[in-house]
Amino acid sequence: MSLPNYILALDQGTTSSRAIVFNQQGNIVALAQKEFAQIYPQPGWVEHDASEIWSTQAGVLTEAIFKAGITAKDIAAIGITNQRETTVIWDKETGRPLGNAIVWQDRRTADYCDQLKVTQGQFIQERTGLIVDAYFSATKIKWILDHTKDARQMAAEGRLLFGTIDSWLVWNLTGGKVHITDVTNASRTLLFNIHTLTWDDELLQLFDIPKNILPEVRSSSEVYGETAGRLLASKIPIAGIAGDQQAALFGQMCIDVGMVKNTYGTGCFMLMNIGERPILSKNNLVTTIAWKIGEKVNYALEGSIFIAGAVVQWLRDGLGIISSSSEIEDLARKVNDNGGVYLVPAFAGLGAPYWNGHARGTLVGMTRGTTSAHIARAALESIAYQTVDVLKAMESDSNVSIKELRVDGGATSNNLLMQLQADMLGTKVVRPRITETTAMGAAYLAGLAIGFWKDIGEIKEHWKLDQNFEPASGNNHALLKGWQRAIFAAKAWADFNP
Repeated sequence: MSLPNYILALDQGTTSSRAIVFNQQGNIVALAQKEFAQIYPQPGWVEHDASEIWSTQAGVLTEAIFKAGITAKDIAAIGITNQRETTVIWDKETGRPLGNAIVWQDRRTADYCDQLKVTQGQFIQERTGLIVDAYFSATKIKWILDHTKDARQMAAEGRLLFGTIDSWLVWNLTGGKVHITDVTNASRTLLFNIHTLTWDDELLQLFDIPKNILPEVRSSSEVYGETAGRLLASKIPIAGIAGDQQAALFGQMCIDVGMVKNTYGTGCFMLMNIGERPILSKNNLVTTIAWKIGEKVNYALEGSIFIAGAVVQWLRDGLGIISSSSEIEDLARKVNDNGGVYLVPAFAGLGAPYWNGHARGTLVGMTRGTTSAHIARAALESIAYQTVDVLKAMESDSNVSIKELRVDGGATSNNLLMQLQADMLGTKVVRPRITETTAMGAAYLAGLAIGFWKDIGEIKEHWKLDQNFEPASGNNHALLKGWQRAIFAAKAWADFNP
């Protein structure tokens, strides 16, 4: 009987569920993807139907195996990576969510966070490495418990379970047998002590969250359970979990201290490996757990940019100036510069290093000569500018001068954006041959747990360069100055209250 030759990665993202089959060489054999609904009940609120997330993920799982021309018997293990902070609470008896999942982009608890930050901000950062913000899970959990009929009563009776999306998928994959998360996802909740690696009783008390609804916290690379039910003909071990950005850091093989990657997805997320001791940021970055393999924990500094690729979707769906995302590069190339136009895409507030939950999207510098091409270029530049802001904060916190930025995610196929990024940073931008590094990181973590790959050294050999973007000299100082003026305008709009 032949041994299983493949690893299946489930990549549950903000706008779609994907499944990718990888072979022993770390190459993609098959990929399946399905988008699901984005729900906006009122301004600043973002929700997902957790049942739809599960059904789309289950669908692409079987589709990817079929496309690869293999069967479930050929899959050695499943690795999971997921949109982080998005919060699901469900009834463990029926398996049904209490309501829609509250997505990481959701701002409904921003006012509560503002109050909490004043009195408890430093205490919370010292325990969790995080900044108090509506982005993280704790205030979303509290909101669901406070605003759902009978929720607190059900929690007291032991009927409710909370999970980020990884927990929700594992619970469904195992037929309700396993309720766990890994350290990377736990470290995004505002409830997890990143020093003791445990749920923090004082934080649970502060947010009024009962401990019995929380999942057990495990490492990022171990066998948690196996698939159950009628989904697959064979039982497959689930053996790796990491939140999407930590998975991308691992997939990019940023395994040495000081290595940095930036993922260009719906948002932009830059992580730097800072080794086995956490550093608390003085520049509004967050400290997070990069992964735990065996007994070894690696930490990372992270800067979160809420809107990156989503600004291109907005140009397509909201303004209609492009009909597909891939058209933006050609449109932006029709002009030589931004014509003085700056777009601050603070549609869900401003993330690092500003953390202004009340800021909103701002378009400045327009004249009668402004065209859709200028707006398209300003949108692309906004992604690059935000990345510069985060990288400079990271260099300051770590006292490391960053020599190269490894990049991944959908927008990295845009050569204009990658060149703009190198120019603005004055730093080499490195794009790997396989940019599906998030799914790849999850696959590597799962494969390591079962001996599919013998060690990180073997995995490191699979990382291959596609292209280097070297910085060109230009008038970048003036452009960055203009960006700071635009940020000032966005913050002034948020703060001015006549």
